[in-house]
Amino acid sequence: MKVLVTGAAGFVGSALSLRLLERGDTVIGIDNHNDYYDPALKEARLDRHAGHPNYTHLRIDLTDKKAIEALFADHKPQRVVNLAAQAGVRYSIENPLAYIESNIIGFTHILEGCRHSGVEHLVYASSSSVYGANTTMPFSVHDNVDHPLSLYAATKKSNELMAHTYSHLYNLPTTGLRFFTVYGPWGRPDMALFKFTKAILAGENISVFNYGKHRRDFTYIDDIVEGVMRVLDQPAQPNPNWSGANPDSGTSMAPWRVYNIGNNNPVELMDYIAALEKALGKNAKMDMLPLQPGDVPDTYADVTDLVEQLDYKPSTPIDKGIADFVVWYRNYFNI
Repeated sequence: MKVLVTGAAGFVGSALSLRLLERGDTVIGIDNHNDYYDPALKEARLDRHAGHPNYTHLRIDLTDKKAIEALFADHKPQRVVNLAAQAGVRYSIENPLAYIESNIIGFTHILEGCRHSGVEHLVYASSSSVYGANTTMPFSVHDNVDHPLSLYAATKKSNELMAHTYSHLYNLPTTGLRFFTVYGPWGRPDMALFKFTKAILAGENISVFNYGKHRRDFTYIDDIVEGVMRVLDQPAQPNPNWSGANPDSGTSMAPWRVYNIGNNNPVELMDYIAALEKALGKNAKMDMLPLQPGDVPDTYADVTDLVEQLDYKPSTPIDKGIADFVVWYRNYFNI
């Protein structure tokens, strides 16, 4: 199978590309290699699979309409996994236009490429952030999600709606994956685990928001990748029982689906920090701070649909995941 992976030098994109290549797929990876965080990390991730005979890498941006059109015309991917996006809740408050360009305009270019190239299935990254002001736990794809708390979340919800129109109008199977706080080796430096590890090893204080009263459904990178691959292999189908009189938010009369991919086991932030202290063999010094704008206090994924329809449930324990990250971090930075 020929698969286009966007954001192929990113955290999830690189890990996914490796797994697809290992099972014998042909992968076309694209990434714009921007400097939202250290580009050297992206290059190091890419080095793991750039030399594979079934891998082709292109340094192009989703917002470059002509480049994306040429990509689909030249390579004719059968399936597409769109992971390229401007990430980060807090950054979206400071740089809103970056999110419109990448997550809205760029995603439209991917949708158009899929539409005109007869792509069999488009899988794209959404986010647990779409649950916004919802407080009913666990978060279910069948719940209404119309109250985002950040522009980042709003763009991800927009992606789900845009994909639905293409599924409806052009019969393009699309599946959105709401990732819940992904962590693990080769992770992003703007994420808490990376920041905490760096600060603790340097003897610096870590910033603990909402005075530590956060719960997150931390999900290990390998679990995320396994979920993506299972979804990719099963193109979205219409729900024959869907009714406009009682619309279900997680399915459609069109070939469109959304799934949560989370550990289904929320962890208190202070327990997360304790696991990191144990793995590092060093205690953290903490600055306890109020909740940041755009943040939600808790996340908790209902993965019932993932289990029932794809026979899969993420399961990596937090202690193991953090320990694996620390081993990688020490090796990567020679600490």
